[in-house]
Amino acid sequence: MELEKLITDLAKRFTDGTFVRATFSQPRTKSEGLLRIKAKPIELKGELHIQFEEQFERVLNHHNISVEGVELFLTNVLMHFKQVQAEFTGETIQIQLTKKFKVSWKSSATETSRTADLSHNRKKNYLLEEGTPYPFLIRLGVQTEDGRVKKQKHDKFRQINRFIEYIDDALTHLPNDRTVRILDFGSGKSYLTFALYHYLHIEKGLDIHVTGLDLKKEVIEECSEIARDLEYDRLEFLVGDINDYEDETSVDMVVTLHACDTATDMALARAVRWGASVILSVPCCQHELFSQIQSPALDVMLQHGLVKERFSALATDSMRAELLTLAGYETQLLEFIDMAHTPKNILIRAYHSGKQPSLESVERYRAFRDLLNAKPFLENELKLEVLSK
Repeated sequence: MELEKLITDLAKRFTDGTFVRATFSQPRTKSEGLLRIKAKPIELKGELHIQFEEQFERVLNHHNISVEGVELFLTNVLMHFKQVQAEFTGETIQIQLTKKFKVSWKSSATETSRTADLSHNRKKNYLLEEGTPYPFLIRLGVQTEDGRVKKQKHDKFRQINRFIEYIDDALTHLPNDRTVRILDFGSGKSYLTFALYHYLHIEKGLDIHVTGLDLKKEVIEECSEIARDLEYDRLEFLVGDINDYEDETSVDMVVTLHACDTATDMALARAVRWGASVILSVPCCQHELFSQIQSPALDVMLQHGLVKERFSALATDSMRAELLTLAGYETQLLEFIDMAHTPKNILIRAYHSGKQPSLESVERYRAFRDLLNAKPFLENELKLEVLSK
């Protein structure tokens, strides 16, 4: 098959009602920083569009393309990537493009006849559906017995689904030939820990072993009882501190949600030392930099306590993301849940790539750190060689 025919065929199939989703990967050049593109059909103002999500190292861009513009957009996309995996109703196809744009096409039938949900409203796109009873959500008081989300728990239901979306995105980074080891530091009441277990083990069938760790004994006992009642035999809850947990030598995924101040950094450093493939972290209160920052060039801003507090939090997460990048991770800062529901809404998502940092990225981090006269706890914990040279 020639490239021109491939573009025409894909454009037709992307818009004929059978298209579910696709991923364009293996970029031809890394100079532009574009890692992959994901595509899915959506409906805008009653008309079909294809949404293309461009994933850079730290940025996500979205393009909603009308039916008429899909072929032209695909032409540009396929000039940048060597591999395509696309899912249609009852069929999955894999496409490989050589350096000279020769096309290899492999098609396989799928057992399920999945169809696309064209709604652009996230509420209708939930991976955990409203109206479907989920035993763990019922036990945690989010749903009634018949699957109705309780009025006061709609925000929590949205948060759980948002988290599950990030878990779903991480599936390709997890092993599928052995038990997946997952740790949740500071699990608290464990809404998201149970959701993670349900989605990966019950719905996706992964062989997993999940541990939730928290300092509150009463909460841990309650969560352990729920796990036993639901027969979640690969999910355990332990009383413990992030800093004292030494029971593992290797972990696949580390989750830390709303760990206070440098407890987040302890968890991130531990994840890096374990070589975790996936890190998902939503920091909580951040006080470390507030007392450290001394930068006359920024005094116009930092003279105001409220502004300084917010800037310190943003600077902290920015340096955390940069340090994880220097440690060999593909790192992004993403919105966890709408700001209207909680101000603690930044999620640090990191996938291990093993990529060596460039001298430019090292110097960029140093310049920002030195501008603030900061001594980040995470930098000290990681002890990265690239920063000691």
